[in-house]
Amino acid sequence: MKHLLAADLWEAGVEHLLQQLNPWLQEHWQTALVASDAEPLYLPADASRPYHEIHFAHGYFNSALHELAHWCVAGEARRQLLDYGYWYAEDGRNADQQQQFEQVEVYPQAIEWHLALACGRTFRVSADNLSLPNYDTLPFAMRVYDKAISLRASGLSARTARLQQKLAEIYQTDLAKIEFVAPSR
Repeated sequence: MKHLLAADLWEAGVEHLLQQLNPWLQEHWQTALVASDAEPLYLPADASRPYHEIHFAHGYFNSALHELAHWCVAGEARRQLLDYGYWYAEDGRNADQQQQFEQVEVYPQAIEWHLALACGRTFRVSADNLSLPNYDTLPFAMRVYDKAISLRASGLSARTARLQQKLAEIYQTDLAKIEFVAPSR
């Protein structure tokens, strides 16, 4: 799998993640995780691409986990569509657009939190909007936290649970010992 970003620009640990995870993704899901120098993007397989491609931003580890979370949320039909057919407004959203963004981001960010802990990493909620400088992200962070706790209690989807288990295997994390810490100011 050709990566679109030079390996020397990747965040520490990304190369290990790609080397360990991509063979599993390709074998079981016909999917590859790709470091990109652009915004995240999902490309379904087609005549020119043998694998579905999950492009994550700028070689950032947490971006890889976030995009994997969106992949976990997307159903079979959505995984056949460019960028899963989802709406997205880039940084610069107004307050109403920010509320829409947060409504659709609670679930994937809760999954991302599970994936980050499986990798032994810290999770940070992302409002993904620098244009609202005095914006209070704590209510959103609490909704993500509540969803993450709810998912832990009710169980992750089968695909998400398999990915979480694979990440825990790669990073030698005991999933029974992971703890979610509530956001605070």
